[in-house]
Parts: sequence; C-alpha cells; structure tokens
Amino acid sequence: MKNHIVRSAGIDDLNTLVTFTLAEALEAEGSNKSSARVHEGIKTALADPAIASYWVLENPDGDLIGSVSVVKEWSDWHAGFYWWIQSMFIQPEYRGQQLMRRLLDKVRREAEDEDALEVRLYVHNDNIRATKAYEREGFSISPYKIMVMPL
Repeated sequence: MKNHIVRSAGIDDLNTLVTFTLAEALEAEGSNKSSARVHEGIKTALADPAIASYWVLENPDGDLIGSVSVVKEWSDWHAGFYWWIQSMFIQPEYRGQQLMRRLLDKVRREAEDEDALEVRLYVHNDNIRATKAYEREGFSISPYKIMVMPL
C-alpha cells in the first residue's frame, strides 16, 4: 500500500475511468450502462471541475487500479457544500488491502481543505459488502432516504 499513489485524474485517464465506472455499475447494481453515455459523462466532468472531481489510484508499476469521484451539493441551510462520492472502484484483485482507505483519505483531505460540511455517499440496498466496507471507514447510515421522481 505504501507505494500506491492517489492523484487527480486527467483526460488521459478517461478510458480507464469509463471501464471502472461500467464495472462498478454492473457489480453494485447488476446494471449495464451505455459505454458511450458514461464516456460522455466522465469526459464532460473532467473538462469542468465544477461538475465533478476524479482521482485515480496507481500501483507501484503505474497501473491504474482504482478511482473515486465526487460531486458537490450546496446547502442553503448551512452555506456550504456536501461532498457526495459519486463513484468508487478498486479492481477486484486489489481489494482487501486497505486501498479504499487511500482513496477516501484523499477525498477527506480535499473536502477538509475546502471546508466541506461532510462527505456522503449512497449504496444500493443489496450491496452489503460495500456497506460494510464503508462502515469500516467511518461512514454511518443516514437518517434520510433517497427518493426519486422518474422523468
């Protein structure tokens, strides 16, 4: 873990981020997303940091093995931003090595530097493994429910 680094993602990381995001959707929700749509979404966000921030995790050989992205939500009640983890992925063969902690530590430091209110995320109800992993890293169940209005 010591030689793994977390760095800001750039446009050169786009294809890997798309691959990770598609794998995450399939694993977390059993959902097959449109590769073209995900590519467009990540490319747009990488070009405009106001949309989202991405970081990648590199192994000692310089291979990308994980990523995390964050979107910000303004709170008029608290005059600050909540940081939402939008995506988190670590290649399966690298899991269980506390590498998620490296990504989360980077998010936590960046959020603190920007005086964020807190870091939030949502996890599919059926994704017990991810829920437990996030709880080990200090996340707790929110008193809020996420509700949707289909369009």
